Amino acid sequence: MAIIRWDPFRDMMTLREKMNRLFEDTFTGREDKDIVQGTWAPSVDIFENESELVLTAEIPGVKEDDLEIKVEDNTLSIAGERKFEKETKEENYHRIERSYGTFYRSFTLPNFIDHERIKAEHDNGLLRITMPKKPELKARKVKVLKPASADKEKAK
Repeated sequence: MAIIRWDPFRDMMTLREKMNRLFEDTFTGREDKDIVQGTWAPSVDIFENESELVLTAEIPGVKEDDLEIKVEDNTLSIAGERKFEKETKEENYHRIERSYGTFYRSFTLPNFIDHERIKAEHDNGLLRITMPKKPELKARKVKVLKPASADKEKAK
């Protein structure tokens, strides 16, 4: 069983992101109003090992050119768009269940991430963002020394 650090603000941040998406979808116009476009956000897994933090997002149908990944002020943001391909007329569809349109996800990064070495790979509908840890954060042993005042008392 993995140990997960508890963050008391995680639920508040998730609620804030959902509210932001709700207002963005309500007040921004849609390009293609004939097609039912629901809000969607790619599912994300985040895990950590000794040397890096890895984020994996499911983005099937999203092309690399339609993705934008930014790191600003300790925040990683992923934005993109899944476009509806109009190979067939909308009237010929019996059901459209997949969501189309833009998405936006943002994540607060811990302080130990090396922003300059972040890499992203897109393969077969899966986005993998690898965020290496800064090298100075590796564990090291600290030697315990006696205070200098204890040495002076022994000399007396």
